Amino acid sequence: MQIGDYKLYSVQTGLFKLDGGAMFGVIPKPLWSKTNPSDERNRIQMCMRSLLLVSNKKKIMIDNGVGYKLSEKLNDIYGVDHSVFTLEAELGKLGYKTDDITDVILTHLHFDHAGGSTKIDDNGKFQLMFPNATYHLQKKHWEWGQNPSERDMASFFPENFNPINEKGHLKFTEGETQFDEFISLHTVNGHTPAMQLVKVKDDQTTLLYTADLFPTTTHIHYPYIMGYDLFPLTTLDEKKKFVPKIADENWLLFFEHDAFTETCRIVKTEKRFAVTDKMELAKR
Repeated sequence: MQIGDYKLYSVQTGLFKLDGGAMFGVIPKPLWSKTNPSDERNRIQMCMRSLLLVSNKKKIMIDNGVGYKLSEKLNDIYGVDHSVFTLEAELGKLGYKTDDITDVILTHLHFDHAGGSTKIDDNGKFQLMFPNATYHLQKKHWEWGQNPSERDMASFFPENFNPINEKGHLKFTEGETQFDEFISLHTVNGHTPAMQLVKVKDDQTTLLYTADLFPTTTHIHYPYIMGYDLFPLTTLDEKKKFVPKIADENWLLFFEHDAFTETCRIVKTEKRFAVTDKMELAKR
């Protein structure tokens, strides 16, 4: 798929699982399990899908999955699975290596979005997974990640992001930002302070990388709000801001976590908004 100067590629970095009740908040299991069946531990299948944007000058990764640094205990709790997909292998299928990446846009610093930013070398030292890249992150979110609340501190692992700053590869964004001619960054605050959504747009097509505002297609419906969100009513307001605009302007949504849907559009029906036009970038 092409938008402006960029060719867009889906990069599946791995699979994992999260508790279905936490993923859908106040929604009863008989409703959310219709579209997201759970395992014997009440976990739903999820993926960690990054987006690669390639132009003549840049190779940009948006988020990078959980990485390989979690303990055996946490890998079990979250059902982390790299047996089918890894970041390096999926990049390799496209003809690229991690060294080729010029920029990494991090939507936020939760371990399942930024864990692949760093790795451990043979000497046990933390190194950058993308050593030639500039990492872009909202300044306010960085400040939050340095001192998270007791409620969300388990989602932040300093080894995933502190080495980026220590090695001088971190560049802060502040608020709504025009990254370049075709890429813009848009902040939302319901899930975590200053998470940035990435919009890629030209005269024909608009694509929104939804991160954790819409982790799955099911979350497009207003009441479906994660228990992980720090400010759920803010999430609700943000959905009400984005969803009508997405439908009216026919944006394409790209899902980071939906195990069954890579992209879709949404349309307004008589009672609510509905998912339509599901497809994969490779088929466009």
